[in-house]
Amino acid sequence: MPPETVPARRVGVTKSGAGADRSRERARTARNHRLLVHGARVLLLVGLIALWEWLARAAVIDPFNFSMPSKIWDQTTQWALHGTPQGSLWEQIWYTLYEALLGWVIGVTGGVVLGIALGRIRFLADVLGPYIKVLNALPRIVLAPIFLIWFGLGPASKVASAVVLVFFPVFFNAFQGAREVDRNLVANARILGASSRQVTLRVVIPSATSWIFTSLHVSFGFALIGAIVGEYIGATKGLGLLVSASQGTFNAAGVYAAMAILAVVALLAEGLLAFLERRLFRWKPADATSR
Repeated sequence: MPPETVPARRVGVTKSGAGADRSRERARTARNHRLLVHGARVLLLVGLIALWEWLARAAVIDPFNFSMPSKIWDQTTQWALHGTPQGSLWEQIWYTLYEALLGWVIGVTGGVVLGIALGRIRFLADVLGPYIKVLNALPRIVLAPIFLIWFGLGPASKVASAVVLVFFPVFFNAFQGAREVDRNLVANARILGASSRQVTLRVVIPSATSWIFTSLHVSFGFALIGAIVGEYIGATKGLGLLVSASQGTFNAAGVYAAMAILAVVALLAEGLLAFLERRLFRWKPADATSR
């Protein structure tokens, strides 16, 4: 072995070791940052709850109207252990979640299909565009009473409310994602002999997926809102009915308890969507998909 090759190898080993050290340092820094952020979130939540409890007990705020965290916890525990006037708490949660999930799936499917179609077919976009803008301008929450008249007190009216709230944000993101596809990719696919269907399935839809997932993070919250508003106006079961019944009996703790349960459900759904997004977009840099 020539003697001059030894130092070169040692330099390569040193550089590799330095790179590994930097990677470990970056990983440690990111882990410490995550711990700091989570710790700050927990401290902020605990501080707000403690401040709310103190203000209510000190009569700075009216505990009858604003309730207090301890009463909200007692109400939630009572519902969980002994049920609600409408039945088991878990049945109410599942009823609302079922309506929201069904409305979310229908709204997302319709929004993606129509958004991709109008993004790809200019004629459809020109014809249907004004009508979609008019429908989007309507205050869609006020459609809930109309759906109640059409479909009754059952889950269909709540699903319809969820659909109209979910459809438009998903549609506009899918439409924009289809329009923002790199034209060079489309041209290269056509040069290689791809048909319009193959271009749509293998180029346009994968390129628009990140746009679509962006809308999914907020659309499930909209689906919950649609289901809750429909239940609040008229229903036989559901968390929205709990809110309405608690309000009717001036039970502020019950109103806040139902809202807290909804918040937990929405956070769990958001966490699941974020997990799926990270799994699907492993090729992206970490800060591109983290939220």
